Amino acid sequence: MTKFVFVTGGVVSSLGKGIAAASLAAILESRGLKVTLIKLDPYINVDPGTMSPFQHGEVFVTDDGAETDLDLGHYERFISARMKKVNNFTTGQIYESVIRKERRGEYLGKTVQVIPHITNEIQDFIYRGADGFDVAIVEIGGTVGDIESLPFLEAVRQLGLRAGRNAAAYVHLTLVPFIASAGELKTKPTQHSVQKLREIGISPDALLCRADRRIPDDERAKISLFSNIQEDAVISVWDVDTIYKIPQMLNDQGLDRIVCETLALNPKPADLSMWNKLVYALENPKHEVTIGMVGKYVDLTESYKSLTEALRHAGIHTESRVNIEYVDSEEIETKGTETLQKYDAILVPGGFGKRGVEGKIATARFAREHKVPYLGICLGMQVALIEYARHMAGLTHANSTEFDGETDQPVVALITEWQNHDGKVEHRDANSDLGGTMRLGAQTCAVKPGTIAAEIYGSVVTERHRHRYEANNHYLDRIEEAGLIVSARTPTENLCEIMELPRSGENSHPWYVGVQYHPEFKSTPRDGHPLFISFIKAALAHKQAMSERKAA
Repeated sequence: MTKFVFVTGGVVSSLGKGIAAASLAAILESRGLKVTLIKLDPYINVDPGTMSPFQHGEVFVTDDGAETDLDLGHYERFISARMKKVNNFTTGQIYESVIRKERRGEYLGKTVQVIPHITNEIQDFIYRGADGFDVAIVEIGGTVGDIESLPFLEAVRQLGLRAGRNAAAYVHLTLVPFIASAGELKTKPTQHSVQKLREIGISPDALLCRADRRIPDDERAKISLFSNIQEDAVISVWDVDTIYKIPQMLNDQGLDRIVCETLALNPKPADLSMWNKLVYALENPKHEVTIGMVGKYVDLTESYKSLTEALRHAGIHTESRVNIEYVDSEEIETKGTETLQKYDAILVPGGFGKRGVEGKIATARFAREHKVPYLGICLGMQVALIEYARHMAGLTHANSTEFDGETDQPVVALITEWQNHDGKVEHRDANSDLGGTMRLGAQTCAVKPGTIAAEIYGSVVTERHRHRYEANNHYLDRIEEAGLIVSARTPTENLCEIMELPRSGENSHPWYVGVQYHPEFKSTPRDGHPLFISFIKAALAHKQAMSERKAA
């Protein structure tokens, strides 16, 4: 029978519940338990797919095509289980499901209410996501006291009662702020947060206290006394320079022991040697490169969370410190590409909308003409395709219909229909609902032999997608005749998945690759990702070549 750990938060959001939950999962997995994680999001949106990155940060995509909270990316980076649709649900999905049942008459004419119908539905969703695992760690979004979170908190309170003795543990994450003017840490916010949680009917078994420094023993004792929690269960969680130190931090303070005792589990001792090796590699690099990431969400780097982590993972596996500098593509439009000269490699990530796109096109041209390693992801591939079409294939008006609906050379456009991961044909046009016009989830394609893509992936590539617009097949032959290589295509629609420049001959380039999918979603610190590892190796080679040229 699956046992549950419910992770709640208090005082303020963005304290790192997702990292804490994922780190606990990593420790429990290292103890031989089969672990999964589930994220409950209190907002009414059905999923975060249509939410602004400035409000919500990155949208993570699973193999089965779910658009989910970015915490699921943390989950996949910390444990071996792959996330699915059942690992993330929202208030919107819960109410949508309950209303459909009510319309079908499944409640037999009863008055449908938050308790028990909404809370029962939440519990059913949790059980569905936890099925087949020893332990399910369930993270409740938001903070205790939010009106939106109340049904979720009531549901997990009920689930703990329903599951029985030793079947559920509650871990609460809260803030212990340092007040500079007073020169001390303040425990009162934590005391109030625990009090609010207990009013709901949940008594935490462990308390994770977030602070910018270690919390002294006397403060932990004070929190223990006023929160009615054993002192050894008051865990200090301080700021660290890499999230991959958190599992060892929590293990050192016995969080996994407390959880296992609460759940009556007796697994083998934790083995965190892999995490210690990763941290050592991060802190002891032999090389260093600087990547220029040219995007439009550079003021909110959470929008590129998986991408920045993927680059760091590649750094671990190439013994390199990877510095990432964010460049606003609108500044490239107004100030030119001179600022790009200092980078060892350039990356243009995905994005939506017209703003800053000409700056990205200019970036792709700079990287191509100056032989700087270039990786274009999703939109980054499309702007590279547009740039090459304009300046090398004679398609001077080339554009995407996303940016210019009247362009007479739409080298990137919506296709009229797409067979999605469920095998259903989905019609897409500019008037379709935004939440239903995506190519989402994993797809497998053959890779053209003798290409950079083949060196990276071998004969087959399987990656996750999240986009609406595609390279237009009507123009690809002409663009390929001008020297560009399409090194992978979808098996049925023959759509471009990977494009690159040749390494030899006319228009050659040492490393210039664009991909339509999002490889960052599958990168983990354990294994890295072959595409990003190849990209960082190219950056190292470029840096070495430039150094030798200057020395000569």
